[in-house]
Amino acid sequence: MDLRTLTYIVVGASFALYIGIAIWARAGSTKDFYVAGGGIHPIQNGMATAADWMSAASFISMAGLIAFMGYGGSVFLMGWTGGYVILAMLLAPYLRKYGKFTVPEFIGDRYYSKAARVVAVICLIICSVTYVIGQMKGVGVAFSRFLEVDYDTGLYVGMIIVFFYAVLGGMKGITYTQIAQYCVLILAYTVPAIFISLHLTGNPIPQLGLGSTMAGSDVYLLDRLDQVVTDLGFAEYTTSARLSMLNMFAYTASLMIGTAGLPHVIIRFFTVPKVKDARSSAGWALVFIAILYTTAPAVAGMARLNLMQTIEPQPGQYLAYDERPQWFKNWEKTGLLGFEDKNGDGLIQYTSNAETNEMVKIDNDIMVLANPEIARLPNWIIALVAAGGLAAALSTAAGLLLAISSAISHDLLKGMIAPNISEKAELNASRVAMALAIVGAGYLGLNPPGFAAGTVALAFGLAASSIFPALMMGIFSTHVNKEGAIAGMVAGIGVTLFYVFQHKGIMFIPGTAFLGDTPENWFLGIEPNAFGVVGAIVNFAVAFAISRVTAEPPESVRELVEHIRIPVGAAAAQDH
Repeated sequence: MDLRTLTYIVVGASFALYIGIAIWARAGSTKDFYVAGGGIHPIQNGMATAADWMSAASFISMAGLIAFMGYGGSVFLMGWTGGYVILAMLLAPYLRKYGKFTVPEFIGDRYYSKAARVVAVICLIICSVTYVIGQMKGVGVAFSRFLEVDYDTGLYVGMIIVFFYAVLGGMKGITYTQIAQYCVLILAYTVPAIFISLHLTGNPIPQLGLGSTMAGSDVYLLDRLDQVVTDLGFAEYTTSARLSMLNMFAYTASLMIGTAGLPHVIIRFFTVPKVKDARSSAGWALVFIAILYTTAPAVAGMARLNLMQTIEPQPGQYLAYDERPQWFKNWEKTGLLGFEDKNGDGLIQYTSNAETNEMVKIDNDIMVLANPEIARLPNWIIALVAAGGLAAALSTAAGLLLAISSAISHDLLKGMIAPNISEKAELNASRVAMALAIVGAGYLGLNPPGFAAGTVALAFGLAASSIFPALMMGIFSTHVNKEGAIAGMVAGIGVTLFYVFQHKGIMFIPGTAFLGDTPENWFLGIEPNAFGVVGAIVNFAVAFAISRVTAEPPESVRELVEHIRIPVGAAAAQDH
């Protein structure tokens, strides 16, 4: 059976499964729509959280970034997994004990202010929309290859699919769909890694294969990779840092606290019955996530080696363009891989010198999806990877869209504008908000500000600078008041957005970056994607300073904070 037919069958079967689950578990109430009825088992919730978390950035883009950044890409591994420890220990149990549906609802009650709730909604929407842009980039990449069309067409198709199963099911449908998606994506990620590791090193465990010798030789895989990339003028793979130690630290810290402040992840911990289950499901999520995250460095290193050895089979011997393999032709159709014969010799010369480099476009986001084809694995594995990439992008997009729609319908509409709205009307408003969010995110996905993982890192920075400090102070400080919290959130996200926009462009529009995205213009050498930790420091500082010169929170609020911190018991998830 040819690859295209097999891919259609595998992807089609997985989509039929997702949509069938969404219809079976369709939300019949706002409680089902927002928190899946509050009765999900911790292991199920851990698996759904892992799928929610392992987005296009993790599945499609992270290994691609590590492949080209080398060891500097470890910021993603350390930041994203470390953030889960913070989330499990410092936030999830306390927020579950509080028992409300959404993060803005907690912030509004804790800071006894509708204005604080509105600011939290705005911050949530900004973070989530930025994150969805990254997912839409992944959706476009995956669908463009799967359907063999250009990137834009792939994105439009992906938007339609997301609309059908996310708008229909709400959190209840999304939870069970994400469990199925986790199974698909983890198989799609690990199975080809096992085959490639076995082929290159003779070791079937990718994590060990990365540190092993090449099959049939005494040369270590990483030494071979270093030799290949340095021969072409690129930086050594094993010693590449991400610009500077301060930038590496800031990037890692921003991703860690951004993880703990992401609303679409936090909302998952409202779906379990008890506080203990919130901690337990966070632990299970970390286990399920670790399977992919410990495999990613091996996938990255092996993908880079396979790519380089395909283009330059022997030192100084380049691949003829007319003899390029089928995978090369397939990715050229998407516009994400590009060749320009600058010297007219018909050979593909790939070097670090921009003037002589003829591989003018290698989008980092194609590496994981292209890796099985480059390694000449069986067609069924290539089809499985396509299904996994789509599952990863769609699962997180659905979770983010739910966070956006619940913020608009539950926090703004019912909480502020129309408190007496019926449950059915609120549910319909959620679905309309989700549909509009899909259209908006799709539009921005046509002109993303970077690779999927890089765009997602911006979202983490925005969450780190706005929502995370407000939650931490809300749980662990009885002295921070509404004035301090509001000023802190506005200052934190304001500073971060200003820094990002001046280097990435206003609303990421090309040509509007008035300082340029170059290291010499960065504050202390910290790149925009890593600036969230600075915004978080500003948030904390402003909040505590304003709280010191304004009135203390009411006694009832201080008692609420003390009650939340007692690690036993939990209120039932409340409707309003």
